[in-house]
Amino acid sequence: MSAKPPVIILVRPQLGENIGAAARAMMNCGLSDLRLVAPRDGWPNPAALPMAAGGASIIENAGVFDSIADAAHDLTFIAALSARRRDLPVRTSDPRGVMAEMLSNGGRAGLMFGPEASGLDNDDVVRADCLVTADLNPDYPSLNLAQAVLLMAWEWRVAAHSCEKSSA
Repeated sequence: MSAKPPVIILVRPQLGENIGAAARAMMNCGLSDLRLVAPRDGWPNPAALPMAAGGASIIENAGVFDSIADAAHDLTFIAALSARRRDLPVRTSDPRGVMAEMLSNGGRAGLMFGPEASGLDNDDVVRADCLVTADLNPDYPSLNLAQAVLLMAWEWRVAAHSCEKSSA
């Protein structure tokens, strides 16, 4: 795949198991750069590795940062993922729609996910170029952290493969 895979940024993740499951989802879709911003229980977290299964190398190489700015220092585009739409000065998209922009960006893109209990707060979201929400059941749009990572990683993979085929 010629497109640069996005960086996954987990902001204030709470459970090592969810970090590990997110790493497994990343490995399933060919992503490898995991960045953690202020993990609640510190890092490394012994609960992450067993849940990562084949994604152990992602866990072992995960970067830990104090702030979103530090974690995103080399990124040219950031998509914030949230179940909640917000009245903020940030463009919105759906998971599939944001992929074309990520692939055409020319730089390195990041997908930013919030803490399991509450998601990204407004101060986090305004740091992004785009707010992405999935059109899920409006009565229950909340995904587990690893499910959200898998959804976005899969959309990237499909879009990147499609882009490759059309340019061949």
